[in-house]
Amino acid sequence: MWQEQVQVAAPYDFDRVLERLSIDSMNVLDLAERYVKVPLRLNGFEPHVVTVQATGTKQEPAFTVTGRTEAVKEEAMAEVRRIFQWDLQLYAVAEHFKPSTIAEIFAEHEGTPLVLDFSLYGSLIKCIIHQQLNMAFAMTLTKRFVQTYGEEVDGVWFYPHPEKAAAIPVTELRELQFSGRKAEYITSISALVANGEIDLENMHNQTDDEIYEQLIKIKGIGPWTVQNILLFGLGRPNLFPLADIGIQNALKQHFQMDAKPTKEEMLAFSREWEPYLSYASLYLWRSIEKRTER
Repeated sequence: MWQEQVQVAAPYDFDRVLERLSIDSMNVLDLAERYVKVPLRLNGFEPHVVTVQATGTKQEPAFTVTGRTEAVKEEAMAEVRRIFQWDLQLYAVAEHFKPSTIAEIFAEHEGTPLVLDFSLYGSLIKCIIHQQLNMAFAMTLTKRFVQTYGEEVDGVWFYPHPEKAAAIPVTELRELQFSGRKAEYITSISALVANGEIDLENMHNQTDDEIYEQLIKIKGIGPWTVQNILLFGLGRPNLFPLADIGIQNALKQHFQMDAKPTKEEMLAFSREWEPYLSYASLYLWRSIEKRTER
């Protein structure tokens, strides 16, 4: 067993992080105890569960990170820092938006980081599953997929290895209520990951444009999927999905518009938010998620 104490720059609101993570029932967390169990594939895809628990406040953020295997501690800590964006100065982001047209939203959600998906492969497959589905059914399908073909460690579920997913018969996925086309996308894209044609690890070293050019050529991957991979898989800071309905609704609500904004209107709104468009996207999503919860 290993344990690491971590302090990060303020503001950092981990309770907001847990709140958003709790939307997905696949995540194992406790809002009152302020922890989440993170499934990590380390040391050549071995499954390891790491617990991240808040011990500080938004203005004095501190964490205790624990795991079982000492040999993977360094790799695990690097992944946890990346996933929870502990090295990003959220203060600079907040200052950038203070004079902006969405300053009110940023004030309400101050210190909310762009937390990444726990697995880049999982992020890709989740995006494929979520395409053109409502959120509730998409989450149901994702859960069925992971719990049927993945593995459970310490009560936490891991996505299956790409090799295993590539070998799943389409008929089996159809029995889980996947469409035939989506089932084919999952298996074929998993095969590309397994054989290295999609090199997920190398994406960390590529530009947004390089990743877009590589992925957009693949059947089953469109602009929405690429943008989501860049945002929630890789944490790229300057993305604004113009076709996202949630962002359109948030802008309509915030600016009290009679109709959803056009692409041209969204571009006009977003110019002053660069180079942190990803944070504008996140906070706009949060603004309507919170209103829905109330």
